[in-house]
Amino acid sequence: MAPPSKLNINFMKLLSIETSCDDTCISIFEVKGGITNASFKVLANNTNSQIQIHIPYGGVYPVLAKREHNKNLPIILEASLKEAKLLKKNKPVDAIAVTYGPGLEMCLWEGIVFAKELSEKWKVPLIPVNHMEGHVFSVFGKNKKFTMPKIKFPMLSLLVSGGHTQLVLIKKWMRYEIIGTTLDDAVGEAFDKVARMLDLPYPGGPEISKLAELRRVKEKQSLRGVSQADGPRGSAPRVRGDSDPGKIGFSVTLPRPMLKSKNFNFSFSGLKTAVLYLIKKLEKLDDKTKAEIALEFENSAVKCLVYKTVKAVEQYKIKTLIVAGGVACNKHLQKEMKKFTNKKVKLYFPARELATDNSLMIGIAGYVNYIKNKKKVPKPETIKANGSLKL
Repeated sequence: MAPPSKLNINFMKLLSIETSCDDTCISIFEVKGGITNASFKVLANNTNSQIQIHIPYGGVYPVLAKREHNKNLPIILEASLKEAKLLKKNKPVDAIAVTYGPGLEMCLWEGIVFAKELSEKWKVPLIPVNHMEGHVFSVFGKNKKFTMPKIKFPMLSLLVSGGHTQLVLIKKWMRYEIIGTTLDDAVGEAFDKVARMLDLPYPGGPEISKLAELRRVKEKQSLRGVSQADGPRGSAPRVRGDSDPGKIGFSVTLPRPMLKSKNFNFSFSGLKTAVLYLIKKLEKLDDKTKAEIALEFENSAVKCLVYKTVKAVEQYKIKTLIVAGGVACNKHLQKEMKKFTNKKVKLYFPARELATDNSLMIGIAGYVNYIKNKKKVPKPETIKANGSLKL
């Protein structure tokens, strides 16, 4: 196998690969600096989205996703090397970072095998990256540049996506403690499933948010569940009760699961089921009712996320809060998180293009891991896909 190259960690070129689900992503960076002052210049960033392929199935069909990764990785690599003006180089980069979990294992393997082949060909080290760790670092990018800011610890990260809902305590870089997680469905998964119940297009999460926001504006009402009346800025919103959403001019009411629990865990399966039972009771599901359900569902899900996060911020005396993952670009979540987060807490959200799966975040996390581990990397043959990998 390829022996690791001796790298100058003050300046290097890094290629990163992400294939954990249905997006095939490759990026190339120039990197300068250490953990606390690293800066990344994006030389190339290319993604092949498979959304159109999976629409007929109402979700990601793993076998098709694997096939598309296999087909598109060489194409995207060539395009990326050409964009970075490295196509004719015998050794275009100094290291490769690749996602090895969590995600769909058959998709992860496509990226890993491809990365191993490049590592052997170019004789460069291969850095395995936890996909969720990548999301933590995604918030530091803007306009094709990433700069590691000076972070105040302890830090908390709310990771919200179609596969995960976690509250992660970070006392120092690369040291993670999961203090809260979903006991069933991830919040993004719940959004997508409710969207299917409402017969909304795939992917359903953004469609629910769009419908909810239109209804919110039309009704000209303040939010229920999470509102300024619930408490002063920087304090957790008042709990009305798990099954009492505080009806204010709405004909649809849904529960706020686990708000009374003393831990930081979440549950969205019951909320999703409540929507299902509600729809079954309706004589008809017209556009107005769909909008009311979408609004009430989003209000409920966001309240649960914000309430538990703010309580954790208070208990652990958090100085920096990161909200990342696909659901992090939800406008209502961002608005409510800003409303209830103390001004003394530095709050980060990713740019919209970095909220969903991407190879930029994998490259950043890979570089920081490489430096943190003093340039020690596992042998490529030992790197294996792990669909249920934890932070």
